[in-house]
Amino acid sequence: MPVLAEKQHRFTVEEYHMMGRAGIFHEDDRVELIDGLIIPMSPIGDPHVDCVNRINRLFVLRLDPKAIVSVQNPVRLNDYSEPQPDVVLIRPNKAGVPHAEDVLLLVEVAKTTLAFDREVKVPRYAAAGVPEVWVVSLEDDHVVVYRKPGPAGYDEELQFGRGEAITIEALPEAGGFAVDDMLRP
Repeated sequence: MPVLAEKQHRFTVEEYHMMGRAGIFHEDDRVELIDGLIIPMSPIGDPHVDCVNRINRLFVLRLDPKAIVSVQNPVRLNDYSEPQPDVVLIRPNKAGVPHAEDVLLLVEVAKTTLAFDREVKVPRYAAAGVPEVWVVSLEDDHVVVYRKPGPAGYDEELQFGRGEAITIEALPEAGGFAVDDMLRP
């Protein structure tokens, strides 16, 4: 008996966008395209909203005009993946949907999606060449930083907790961002 995965159709980013334009998705549908599959996204709760807003504020206040802060918008990784990370810092001269080479830093905030973010999304970000990814764990009050991407994943994985600060590798002149400032007091 054939495996079900062999029977799946993988959508391209262009097909995914065509479905959106055709009204297959409602504008409030929370979905993203990963490896050609349309994946439902988890509902956003108060702690998640609070953390994304805190990070957005920190980045906008400290990084303008060095980067554009994009919140919960898509990033095209390849022809089959266009996830919607929580916060992305993109090069200031980029217009439209950024590609992996336009990204300076990508941030995922996770409470219920931690395993999916770490096991599914982070390896795809590495394979696409996203230089730095932060995964903020709301359950554990820490941030895991991934750097030095390659086809097999990130070569560097660092963990930062409360009382520590993280410097963005592509923007060291911005100084450190305190983990405490990203998380709820």
